[in-house]
Amino acid sequence: MCGMGHWELLLILAIVVLLFGAKKLPGLASGLGQSLRAFKKSVNEPDELEEGKVEAKPAATEEAAEAKPKAEEPPAEKKS
Repeated sequence: MCGMGHWELLLILAIVVLLFGAKKLPGLASGLGQSLRAFKKSVNEPDELEEGKVEAKPAATEEAAEAKPKAEEPPAEKKS
């Protein structure tokens, strides 16, 4: 594994435990896992877009939905 033996990995683990403490290790590991998943997802997204698996929604449809007229209101009476 990259020229690292068991003793080197054990030494690195011991240093990490001394620096961060045993209670924070699960939180660090879960944060690392989430960041790796997000990175893999962002790397794979351009491939999916090229293959046509994921269709992007055009922004114009959202704007058109907001611009729909509301229920008609009766015209305001003019005061003379």
